[in-house]
Amino acid sequence: MSQRSRPQNLADSVYRQLKAELFEFRLLPGDRFTEAEIADRTGASRTPVRQALYKLQREGFLDVNFRNGWEVRPLDFAQIDALYELRILLEQASVHRMSDLDAHQLSDFLLPLESRWCVRPKERSTDAGEVAMWDEEFHCGLVAASRNKEFARVHLELTEKIRIVRRLGFTGNSRITATYEEHSAILASIRAGRFSAAEKQLALHIEVSRNGARKITLLRLQNARIIPPSAATGTQ
Repeated sequence: MSQRSRPQNLADSVYRQLKAELFEFRLLPGDRFTEAEIADRTGASRTPVRQALYKLQREGFLDVNFRNGWEVRPLDFAQIDALYELRILLEQASVHRMSDLDAHQLSDFLLPLESRWCVRPKERSTDAGEVAMWDEEFHCGLVAASRNKEFARVHLELTEKIRIVRRLGFTGNSRITATYEEHSAILASIRAGRFSAAEKQLALHIEVSRNGARKITLLRLQNARIIPPSAATGTQ
């Protein structure tokens, strides 16, 4: 390994570690820390730590105050709702564009998804992390099938921004079961050429998962004493 590539590899390692901590709520919204603290914890020098932190800042996860160090950016639920709305529009448009695929192209797209999601209950995964990852792949796959690179680029960016909230939605078995059933129903509609029906199913599926993830996120934040109980219940 060259001396030039080693700092970048360290920066990538610190970046992945911190991002995992953000997604797993080990670093909570509002948490503050310094570059020195991260360097001590990760065993990396200040330069790769700083590179990793600035990358997370550019992605919208952190804020920096040059006097007070770094802070995990508080969750902006208005922004998250807007991103979910954009996600629905992109995915519905992608499904609509699938009507332009011929039977062979459509089958090539559907077969790997059907082999994962259209299975008997005893063949389903119960690993929340695994299902959450597969869920992302399913929805990114829908957009990829549109063959519109800008759709895919924007969708990937918003997927990154909502991942913290989205993955919390898979902490219960009921959501895992619903995901299998809803994905299977969407695929069945696409297979039958009922693209408008698939678009409606997709919108409902995303709305239900968003609402569930939001409730779990608020509860997790309440338990961590980041927000008062009234914010989680919606009372004034």
